[in-house]
Amino acid sequence: MALALLTPVYACRPDLGPPGAPTPWPPAAAPQWRWQWQLTGPVDTTVEADVFLLDPVRVSSAETGALRRRDRRLVCHVPVGTYAGTDPDADRYPAAVGGGAAGRPGSRWVDVRRWDLLRPVLADRFRLCRGKGFGAVALVDADGYAHRSGFPLDFDDQLAFNRLTAGLARGLGLSPGLVGDVGQVAALAPDFDFAVDEECVRLRRCAKLLPFADAHKPVFQVEYAGDPARFCVTTIGYGFASIRKNRTLDAWREPCPTPGQPAAGATPNRLRVTP
Repeated sequence: MALALLTPVYACRPDLGPPGAPTPWPPAAAPQWRWQWQLTGPVDTTVEADVFLLDPVRVSSAETGALRRRDRRLVCHVPVGTYAGTDPDADRYPAAVGGGAAGRPGSRWVDVRRWDLLRPVLADRFRLCRGKGFGAVALVDADGYAHRSGFPLDFDDQLAFNRLTAGLARGLGLSPGLVGDVGQVAALAPDFDFAVDEECVRLRRCAKLLPFADAHKPVFQVEYAGDPARFCVTTIGYGFASIRKNRTLDAWREPCPTPGQPAAGATPNRLRVTP
């Protein structure tokens, strides 16, 4: 009976909408999205996932078009709190906003207090996403205040920047999502439509993401180690859409089952209900 009740919700989803319109995230489907996060290697458009988190520079318009024709939701991976020397727009970042070394090779944190200088660059990054058919944007490196950024950033500086960036994305027809920044989730959940988290099970911090799940907003979660048969029990219990990935974020993935789906290796139930 549980499968019969859950499967129609999973199968009956609204249209993506035209390019340039923000991606809808119906509350009833929040824990059921199958997702993929790929930033390296040839983009595999055949992966059986509903949501693809991709690099807008590496992916082609032909690839995003192919995914949209298959009713896939596209999330644009955009660093907002850092930039790298290899980024196509690196020369647009004034020296005044460049800070300490960040996680990506050759990348630097930026001074998020300088919204006047950062807004035009971020707006064009978001326009690139929209132009390639993305309907959502994931704000990456949005937690410089919690690192050695090279600037005296505090909690409120970061909070203000993240809210401004989410508003900028909405104004350009994109649904904003928060990547990481777990320390500010409780304050920022009302401003964002979804969250992306890395290793909340290993780091024992999944409960901090509940403001999204409790608001029936998707939480896309990834673990890089551990047995999915063990960590999926935790993430499914929290209502997250979870996968295991290589840290290189290539095409390989091992998804947790979603409500109405069998575990990996089991015979799939192919019952589909047409709205």
